[in-house]
Amino acid sequence: MVASAALLGSVWVLAVGVAVAQTEVAVPTEVTVSTYSTDLMQLYREARLEDPHVIASYAQAKAGTEHQREAMGALLPQLSFNAGSNRIHQESDLVQRSFDSESYGLVLRQYLYNKAAWENYQKFKSLARQSESQAQDTQAEASVELAQRYFTALAAEDELELVRAERRTTQKSLDRVNALYEKQLALITDQLDLKARVDLLSAQELDARNQASLSREALAEIVGRPVKERLNRVRGDRQLQVSAQSLESWVRDGIALNPALKANESGVEAAGAALRSGKGGHYPTLSLNLSAQQTNEGYNNSLAPRTDSYVAGIGLQVPLYSGGSTSARVRGLYEDQVVAEQQMEAVRRRVVKEITSAYLTANSNGEKIGANRLALESAQLSRVAAEKALSYGMVNSVDVLASVRNEFRARRDLLKTQYDFLSNVLTLNRWAGRPPADSIENVNGWLSPGSAGQDFR
Repeated sequence: MVASAALLGSVWVLAVGVAVAQTEVAVPTEVTVSTYSTDLMQLYREARLEDPHVIASYAQAKAGTEHQREAMGALLPQLSFNAGSNRIHQESDLVQRSFDSESYGLVLRQYLYNKAAWENYQKFKSLARQSESQAQDTQAEASVELAQRYFTALAAEDELELVRAERRTTQKSLDRVNALYEKQLALITDQLDLKARVDLLSAQELDARNQASLSREALAEIVGRPVKERLNRVRGDRQLQVSAQSLESWVRDGIALNPALKANESGVEAAGAALRSGKGGHYPTLSLNLSAQQTNEGYNNSLAPRTDSYVAGIGLQVPLYSGGSTSARVRGLYEDQVVAEQQMEAVRRRVVKEITSAYLTANSNGEKIGANRLALESAQLSRVAAEKALSYGMVNSVDVLASVRNEFRARRDLLKTQYDFLSNVLTLNRWAGRPPADSIENVNGWLSPGSAGQDFR
């Protein structure tokens, strides 16, 4: 029994490539993989510089900052200079003459009170914060997408190795039945059943090889280059579990820190400022005007001695009636504010739902991993017993095939549960507003022996 367990351990390492003990990772040779390896953190660093969605989001945030500065410019002094040169020809009953005139002017205007301009600045100030939060949310979403594609690539390569291992295991059973059949100790139906299963697994291997290549291409789309390195796999020497932080605490963090929710909060503030700016159309504006002018042109384009004029004044503009357009604009802006508030409420509810779902699913996955490991051990023992029983003629090929399928189904379930757990942990951190780099680094600590892991929160 000890020798059988050692043999099963070797088949498991070859089939899955996940270290149950500290063994070398197996990778499919058809997927061009170099002798070097990469991990999730390295790909995350590359994706931050190459992912078009992330780059575009930060450009949008920078544009929002510039739009804020543009709106602030309307509140600052407005200085303009004008100059003109004219050639004037005059004719009358008494005189006919031509002369050149020149004029130079400098005008400074500063609003002392302009509610619409002030609230417009407040709107763009909120929109700049919204763009920044949206950029953070985009990066968080991109990090989860990268991790999911990373685990999909691992799962695809695992599936390829599992199909190969199952085919080899079934082939050994077929070889054993062929030997028994030659001695007239096995039925032809057993031989045909096993042969059909081997042929089916060979066909499935072709599809699994294609899926492994496609999963690598999905990673390359985000990283911006072909990913040919070996991918670090889930460590077998660490327990996968969520932190002891309660669900209520995760929800509170999400409501306070989630960048998507903060972006919508800024959107509500911007909508409120836009509404106040619209109402400002009913308010008077007060401005200080300073001007200096030099010209040699007099009344009715007549030639005059050079004159320097300096003017200081206060200007008051009171809107009286604009055909109802200002009131209509205010009503439309009010509805825009209602829309922004409802969108924020929808995002708040989604944050609560996503955090709750990811938290409960991750905890369930953590408990399920232990059960899957026990199920795999039982399936391994059942398969070994069935193969021995076949040698003694106590069972038929159908029983052996069922035991082999059960074992490899248990292997797939264990791997899938591990990847689901890590994906849900990243999703939980994303919606809770944790920095993407910290989340990726912590999950990366659960990949490949030798990586420095941290306690996950």
